[in-house]
Amino acid sequence: MMKERFAKLLLGEDMSGGGKGVCTALAISNAITNLSATVFGELWRLEPLAPQKKAMWRREMQWLLCVSDSIVELVPSIQQFPGGGTYEVMATRPRSDLYMNLPALKKLDAMLIGMLDGFCETEFWYVDRGIVVGDGGDRDAFSSMVPSGRPSVRHEEKWWLPCPKVPQNGLSEDVRKKLQQCRDCTNQILKAAMAINSSVLAEMEIPAAYLETLPKNGKACLGDIIYRYITADQFSPECLLDCLDLSSEHHTLEVANRIEAAVHVWKQKDQRKHLSHSKSRRSSWGGKVKGLVADSEKNHSLAHRAETLLHSLRLRFPGLPQTALDMNKIQYNKDVGQSILESYSRVMESLAFNIMARIDDVLFVDDATKRCAAAESISLFSRGGLSGLPIQKRMSPSPFSIQHTPYASPFGTPTFCSSTPVGGSPGRVPTAQKRSSLKEAPPRKLEKPCPAEFERVWSYAGNLSSRRVSGDAPERD
Repeated sequence: MMKERFAKLLLGEDMSGGGKGVCTALAISNAITNLSATVFGELWRLEPLAPQKKAMWRREMQWLLCVSDSIVELVPSIQQFPGGGTYEVMATRPRSDLYMNLPALKKLDAMLIGMLDGFCETEFWYVDRGIVVGDGGDRDAFSSMVPSGRPSVRHEEKWWLPCPKVPQNGLSEDVRKKLQQCRDCTNQILKAAMAINSSVLAEMEIPAAYLETLPKNGKACLGDIIYRYITADQFSPECLLDCLDLSSEHHTLEVANRIEAAVHVWKQKDQRKHLSHSKSRRSSWGGKVKGLVADSEKNHSLAHRAETLLHSLRLRFPGLPQTALDMNKIQYNKDVGQSILESYSRVMESLAFNIMARIDDVLFVDDATKRCAAAESISLFSRGGLSGLPIQKRMSPSPFSIQHTPYASPFGTPTFCSSTPVGGSPGRVPTAQKRSSLKEAPPRKLEKPCPAEFERVWSYAGNLSSRRVSGDAPERD
């Protein structure tokens, strides 16, 4: 098995041996992504991983990560002579980015798997979608109520997910507190993985293939409206974002791609102006040089404004899928160390997001169950001839809704990635979610729940799409 894995890496996944395979960096990235898809691809329940999958993940990740042991740098080291005295030699140590980030990723990996191992004995359980298990063991089947004309899986239900079920009176306070603590911890792990992934992508070189596809000017990148706002005397990134159509993930990602392209168009122009200025510095064309300097300052200012706008957009949508530049960086990256860090952080990001989503499922069902129990008790209380205002119980927003998910994963349910360069993302699948802020559900009249209420409780809306080369290795990544 080990020989087979490394043979595929050496051949660049071209088993014909014709030399048409991908580079080593992309082959390792694909291997980590596909392994994650195999092990964590069906994380539909909060339960420990199967021993076989856990052993497979640890064994094969150790094989893939051992490549990083040979990626070293030379640093000065003081050694002593046997008879006394010291001398300085150059010693090897892991490259600085691997030295800092790889142990952190291994720690995050162990924490997430350990968290899943903690869900061995729980007060909640799972049933197949559309089936409610009664207290007496009887099963009442409800229709799935799936609309006939489904517009998109992003806006429809994730029908394959099982329904979490809690006791009649909801979870105990200790169990709920533990779930909330696990969610908070997973959220911190998610942020750490996203930070590592973003820093690695930022350090990757911009491929020439991406720069060659850019338009000739910033206006062609941005369009008339954004260009007019960004070149105005008074510029406010937040006001500009409020004026744009960011109602869907597709529109938001398109705006991010346009802004990022304009940044690099203006930076390229600025570099060319600086080069021309340095060449003509000795000439007597004073007026022309002054014009070049003015144009260079303008390009630098516009590039800075575009970067500020892109930064504000990422802050407003922290789970934004990878842009076209990020996808090109992964596809054309030649650095094996960066490829390992990027793919490893991406699959950790995806695993953390999926665990958070499963915890949110259970917490939402617990809130709904307690609310239904409160409605029944108030109804019985009212029948006794006593009047009074019903007590409204605060209810968490549904985690199944794409409108209430705070983060987007690099990918949702993982699929295997292809090493062949494609027009889409080489590593993540787009994340299909609105990242609007959580809102408290409006108060409603409390009534005895009906089957339709249960249909709404167990309605799972699709949360993710993708984030790059693997259609779904869980998306980052």
